[in-house]
Amino acid sequence: MAISTTDLFLYKGMDKKGKVVSGEIVGSNINAVKAQLIKQGIRTTNVKKKPKPFFSGGKKAIKPMDIALFTRQMATMMKAGVPLVQSFDIVADSLDNKSLAELLRTIRDEVASGNGFAKSLEKHPKYFDPLFCSLVEAGESSGALETMLARIATYKEKTERLKAKIKKAMTYPAAVVVVAIVVTGLLLVKVVPQFAETFSSFGADLPAFTLFVLGLSHFAQDYWFMVLGGLVGGAFVLGHLKRTNRKFAQFLDRLILRVPIIGKIVFESIIARFARTLSTTFAAGVPLIDALQSVSGATGNIIYHDATIRVKDDVSTGTQLNVSMRATRLFPSILLQMTAIGEESGALDEMLDKVASYYEESVDNQVDTLTSLLEPIIMSVLGVLVGGLLIAMYLPIFQLGSVV
Repeated sequence: MAISTTDLFLYKGMDKKGKVVSGEIVGSNINAVKAQLIKQGIRTTNVKKKPKPFFSGGKKAIKPMDIALFTRQMATMMKAGVPLVQSFDIVADSLDNKSLAELLRTIRDEVASGNGFAKSLEKHPKYFDPLFCSLVEAGESSGALETMLARIATYKEKTERLKAKIKKAMTYPAAVVVVAIVVTGLLLVKVVPQFAETFSSFGADLPAFTLFVLGLSHFAQDYWFMVLGGLVGGAFVLGHLKRTNRKFAQFLDRLILRVPIIGKIVFESIIARFARTLSTTFAAGVPLIDALQSVSGATGNIIYHDATIRVKDDVSTGTQLNVSMRATRLFPSILLQMTAIGEESGALDEMLDKVASYYEESVDNQVDTLTSLLEPIIMSVLGVLVGGLLIAMYLPIFQLGSVV
C-alpha cells in the first residue's frame, strides 16, 4: 500500500476578480495543488515545490497541548465572527510551530474544497482522535461550532494539565533513581578499583563491608553490559506484554492502583478523566451510549476501560447509569451520588463537571505533597548510597591509622 506524503508548494495566480495572488499550500504533488487552487477559484500561473533550507533543525513535533491551543484560537476566531477558512489562515500564521501550521493549512484546503470540518479532521487521526472529531461533528450539526470548540479546548486543556501532573509525579522519582544508579555504577566501575589496588598492599584483613563493596565492584566491571542489557530487555518485554497480552495488562494496571500513594493519584486521575470526558460528550449532545464508548478509551486503564464497557452494555438495556456504575464496585461514592443527582435533575453534565473539578484539584494537591515528601527521601537514599560506598572504602584506612 502506497504511503501518501505532502510537501509545501509556492503558487502564483489570479483569483475570480482578476487580482494577482500568491502564497503557500500543502499538497501531495503539483497537479493535486493546482486542483485544490481551482476549487478555491484561483487560476494558477506558476506552482513549484518550496525549497527546503540547507541548514534545518527538523520539524517541531505537534503535541496535544498544541492541539488544545489551536482549538482555543479557532473558537475565539469563530466567536468573533471570522469565517472558518479564514480562521485557519489567521491561526496558522500566528503559530511558531511550523509542523502544526502546515497541518492547519492542509485541513483548511480540505475544508475550502467542500469537505466538512469533522471529516477533514478525521483524515489526521494521529492528532485528532475519534472523540475530538465526533464532538466537532456534533457542533457542526447543531450550528454551534464555536461553542463546541471552546468546550473541546477546555476539555483538552484540563486533560493535558492532569496528564502533566501525573507525569511529573512519576518522572521526578524515576529520574532521580536513574541518576542514583548511574552514579553508583560509575563509583563501582571507576573509583572503587583505585582503592582496591591500594588495599592490596596493606597485607591485612579488610572489613566485611569493604569486601562486600569490592565484590560488587568486580561484578559491575565484569557484567555491567549484562545488567544494562537485562534492564533494557526487561523494559521492552514488559511494554510488549502490556500491549499484546490482555491478562498481563490487567494485572499491571491493577497492581499500579494498589501501589501506596502513587496508586491513589492514578485512581483519582482516572475518575477525573472519566467524569470530564463523560461531562463534555454528554453536554455536546452525544448519546449516552456513544459517550460511554468514548469514555472507555479515555480512562487510560484497562480495568476501568472494561468496567465502562460493562456500564455501557447495562445502560443500553435500560439500566440507570448510576446503578450500572455502582454494580462494578470500582467507582467512588461521590461520583455515584452526583451521577444519581444529575440523572434525577436532568443536569448530569454539570454534576459530572463538578466531580471532575474536585478530583483534578485533589490530584494537584497530592502531586505537590508527594513531590515535597519525595525530595528529602530521595536525598537521603542518595546520601546512603554514595556515603556508604565512601565509608566502605575508607574503613580500612581508618583501621590502619588506629593500628599505627
